[in-house]
Amino acid sequence: MLPSIPVPGRGLPRLAAGAAILFLTGCVSVGPQPVPASLNPDAAANSTRALSSRAAPVAWPAQDWWRAYGDPQLDRLVERAGAASPTIAAALARVRQAAALEGLAAAALSPQAGATARAARQLYSENSSVPKPLAGSWQWANDLGVNLGYEVDFWGKNAAAVAAAVGRVNARQAEAQAARLAVSSAVVQAYLQLDYLYAQRDLAEQELHQRTRIVDLVRQRVAAQLDSQAELKQAEIGVPAARGQIAALDEALALTRGQLAALSGQGQDAGEAIVRPRVALARPPGVPADLPAALLGRRPELVALRWQVEAASGEIDVARAQFYPTVNLSVSAGLASLGFDRLVQGGSRTFAAGPLVTLPLLDGGRLRSNLAARSAEYDLAVAQYNGAVLEALRDVAAQLTSLRWLTERVREQDAALAAAEEAYALAEQRYRAGLGNFVQVLIAETQVVAQRRGQADLAARAYALDVNLVRALGGGYRAAVNQVFSEQRYDQSNH
Repeated sequence: MLPSIPVPGRGLPRLAAGAAILFLTGCVSVGPQPVPASLNPDAAANSTRALSSRAAPVAWPAQDWWRAYGDPQLDRLVERAGAASPTIAAALARVRQAAALEGLAAAALSPQAGATARAARQLYSENSSVPKPLAGSWQWANDLGVNLGYEVDFWGKNAAAVAAAVGRVNARQAEAQAARLAVSSAVVQAYLQLDYLYAQRDLAEQELHQRTRIVDLVRQRVAAQLDSQAELKQAEIGVPAARGQIAALDEALALTRGQLAALSGQGQDAGEAIVRPRVALARPPGVPADLPAALLGRRPELVALRWQVEAASGEIDVARAQFYPTVNLSVSAGLASLGFDRLVQGGSRTFAAGPLVTLPLLDGGRLRSNLAARSAEYDLAVAQYNGAVLEALRDVAAQLTSLRWLTERVREQDAALAAAEEAYALAEQRYRAGLGNFVQVLIAETQVVAQRRGQADLAARAYALDVNLVRALGGGYRAAVNQVFSEQRYDQSNH
């Protein structure tokens, strides 16, 4: 253990030290700075009518929102995707990286201590300032020391750096949630596409059956000499065309299964085990009552961008504080001797303590350029956030608009299908009775096929809009803390 060492003197009086710091502070100016950008406070308030719903208010989506479709196979695919997605893994790695950088910034707020030990065999020059008998001799130079340093954060530079680092951590955490939402949405959309392709294949099978039946009917009429071979060949064209459509749908089904296998982090062979979806939407239409005000804290990408604004604000504070003096307090104590036999004697003690004040006087404009760059980054972060808010509001409004008109489209499509089926039945009856020609049957059949496909398209559209609305509402995300962001983090009167 090192012997106790008395502190020599009392140091500079506090008044003199304060006066010196004030003098140095007055010699530095940050120069004129542009007015910083401000967050847009009116976009959400001016979207109330567009984001209203005629249906009863509903709760915000749950974090496991895809379970509302009631398909266990879909649940397993989403869970596997969340565990195996490289996108999510990269986002979580960025969270850990930002947390490590936060710890690095926080270290500047704490005292720093270190110990040194040196033993060197040294030859002293005969022609230097070292007197005899050391001159021209070999000696062991030994040093043991302990150093303690602490930077006094008078201007809040280190605290601002920590605040900026915290903002980046929170931003990365929100970005990780956005990545999870993107992956789960991609899996659900691909799964619903698989369901849609199966529905289209059912229609193609019905079309094939219907056209085969028409061919049989025409053959009967040809045998009875009521039709010619021309009508028979015309009817037979539809059969291979329907089979080709089925083959194309089988190809699309295989590709979509492969896409789902990849999204869920599995090999392509796993796609063969995916069976036909059994989805049924159990989520009522509508939007939450506190939309749009709460949307800003529900969309993970918006929360991430707001934290980026906060981090950029902290960087401005750091850049401003660099114009002011840096005050470091240091204490060092140890032992130093020539030779090992006197190293631990009282006369070998060393001690130093005192402040170190530094201030750049001529830097070629480096500090001002750094502050200007940080201010521009803040304006950029604000602009990106404001743009994202407008896009988020437009996104939700677009889904609601489409949902409102979907009901009308479904009603009209049902009516069109009923009329087409009735027209086809009448055309077939007339053809059987010899009162109509085969062209009329083909036209009526084409209309039925088109209307059935239109109905399937609208059913798929309803699922797609549901997914899009859930995504637009944040997919069950909610900011963990109440973020309060100032539009202007630094006092322009000091510029």
